[in-house]
Amino acid sequence: MTSLSRNIFRGVVILTLLHLGFICANGQYPNMDVDGLYQQYCAACHGKNMEGAQYSPLIKDTWLYGIDRKRMYNTIMYGITGTDMIAWSTALSKEQINGLTDYILAKQDTVPSSEASIPDRVETEHYTLKVETLVSEGFRSSPWSIQFVDDRRALLTERRGGLRWMVDGKLDPQPIEGVPATTQYGDSGMLGMALDPDYDKNGWVYIGYIHPLGDGSTKDTPAMTRVIRGRLDGHRWVDQEDVFRLPESLHFTQGKRWGCRLFFDKEGYLYFSIGDIGRNDEVQLISKPGGKLYRIHPDGSIPKDNPYVGWMSAIEAIYTIGNRNLQGIDQHPETGQIWATEHGPMGGDELNIIEKGKNYGWPLISYGINYDGSDVTTMTHMKGMEQPVKHWTPSPALSDLEFYTGDLFPKWKNQALVGALAFEEIKRLELDGDKVVSEEVLFKGIGRIRDINTASDGSIYVVINNPHAVVRLTPAD
Repeated sequence: MTSLSRNIFRGVVILTLLHLGFICANGQYPNMDVDGLYQQYCAACHGKNMEGAQYSPLIKDTWLYGIDRKRMYNTIMYGITGTDMIAWSTALSKEQINGLTDYILAKQDTVPSSEASIPDRVETEHYTLKVETLVSEGFRSSPWSIQFVDDRRALLTERRGGLRWMVDGKLDPQPIEGVPATTQYGDSGMLGMALDPDYDKNGWVYIGYIHPLGDGSTKDTPAMTRVIRGRLDGHRWVDQEDVFRLPESLHFTQGKRWGCRLFFDKEGYLYFSIGDIGRNDEVQLISKPGGKLYRIHPDGSIPKDNPYVGWMSAIEAIYTIGNRNLQGIDQHPETGQIWATEHGPMGGDELNIIEKGKNYGWPLISYGINYDGSDVTTMTHMKGMEQPVKHWTPSPALSDLEFYTGDLFPKWKNQALVGALAFEEIKRLELDGDKVVSEEVLFKGIGRIRDINTASDGSIYVVINNPHAVVRLTPAD
């Protein structure tokens, strides 16, 4: 559809609906918060301004499916077979779907914008934050993970297969060469990263990415989470080794929710997550990879005390099961407990304490529902399955978790900072033992919070998607 024909089409639709009395002159359905519906049900995948997020933008010249109003309505109502576009008819009324259809059509003569206004100052309960936007352009795709190698330099992964230097707060325009090709769709790609505990001596950098067995641009190519390590020689990735790699028989097509956050504990074990891959019936099986947290030695060998070592057909690297899509993990600096954030469906995001061999329930128990409004399960408790420390509904789409251990914010010492994608915020959680005693939202509406990392000077670095940016937080005074 050309720009001219699109505008003519839109005009005919709006005039017809106005004539019939279905919408009011400002394009909104009376007594219906259509923008609120869009933000709740559509923005996480298609962007809060329709600019695209995990999936395609909704302001565009060429439509593969929604080439007229009827087909767009049917797409929302019934979904698209063979894609991630689900049928919303069980969650939304026909009136609401009509409202969303015309809301999307009414935006087609605007320019999609992913620009969020990142403030210079943010007031919180304890501090006024100074917010410095260090990097706001130059990315080739969405930044995902940041790790500091020293006081001046950090490494950044990019979802579509990139590794970059950030030096003195500026993005190096020259990408690092030699990193492996990854998948190019949805929430897959090049994801989590961690530095070896002895990085200063051995230089090992660990990356979790989704490895395709062929063409990585299509979901029809089998793929699976793989963990590699390598070293940096200037702008070259060298000495690559596989530290976790599953056989080709355990690679899957049409995958989604792959994980993959990496983390080293104080004892030197490497943990990483694999999401449910959209295969719920396999999450509770220790012979299948999806919906698990894993623990290995840095060289990829399996700890002898892992819970399923020696079990028939088990993937021996598994540490816990029943984890829908673990997105953040860190170790409490005082108690040594490992805490993790769990990305739920429509509701049911969780904060959990991770213990070896435990079952966290997905999909047999959950506080969330499916994206189409149907039940995942009718159970929230089951014998032998763990309860979350805290759960959130509706889903903020929890991402990274970072215990603050720096000195710039002494009142936040040992408290948890948790990012959120859909709610575009950072939560500060004050903990007392295994309880959350208070929760404060520090940021709101500045973009999808992907990663949080504390630098050696105590400043907090935040990786944001849509808009793509890296910001630094320090006390304003």
